[in-house]
Amino acid sequence: MENRTDKNSYTILFAIGMVLVVGALLAFTASSLKPKITENQRIEKQQNILYAMGVNDNEGTSANFISTQNAAEAFSKYITKQLVIQNGNVKEDNEAYLIDVKKEKSASNSDPSKRRLPLFVGVKDGKTFYVAPIYGKGLWDAIWGYVSVDENMVVQGAYFDHKGETPGLGANIKERYFMDDFIGEHLIDENGNFKGITVAKGNADPKNEDKTDNEVDALAGATITGDGVTAMIKSDLKLYKPYFDNLKTN
Repeated sequence: MENRTDKNSYTILFAIGMVLVVGALLAFTASSLKPKITENQRIEKQQNILYAMGVNDNEGTSANFISTQNAAEAFSKYITKQLVIQNGNVKEDNEAYLIDVKKEKSASNSDPSKRRLPLFVGVKDGKTFYVAPIYGKGLWDAIWGYVSVDENMVVQGAYFDHKGETPGLGANIKERYFMDDFIGEHLIDENGNFKGITVAKGNADPKNEDKTDNEVDALAGATITGDGVTAMIKSDLKLYKPYFDNLKTN
């Protein structure tokens, strides 16, 4: 008598059943974890923004976020306004930090003026910081960051991160010694023109003493990743210049 389990139809039905069961389990797991994932993403963005304006737990040469337990409280304490800039219009939005910069950049690629630009205004030790998110492409995958500036678009702090750059090379964009090099750098020249900051190989100022040359020293063996940092600073932060021009006239 033929065993029913030897038939091809049994194998196919069993495989379909397993796919349905596993799929249902994965869907349930994803659904149940979504609130936790969303909360973690919210906290991480808050930590990034705070890091860029100098609210962090840095010690020695290490770059460290403020703790996840203290992030929400510190964000409420230091961030006084969340703004969204679009088509020259500025409005307050308490959930500006939830804007997906990657999607905004892709959707408005042909017309950057349509892009929603989040800007976070913070006050620390009596000083006002303006923190903007930036997004770009490294050697292997996405790179991004947050840059804080003063009203003259002089950099006050920066945080960079990546999805898949090479350890010990391009991945070093998130090392403190690289990020700290940007502090004090001018994004605008003496004539009021936006210049950005170039991550320059063969920079004539390796100690980074000249803060008006619009350059920082490149990372060894990470030319393409450095070029990506340069590009996202120049393309993304330039969009904020009209806001700061208007800030000076008011």
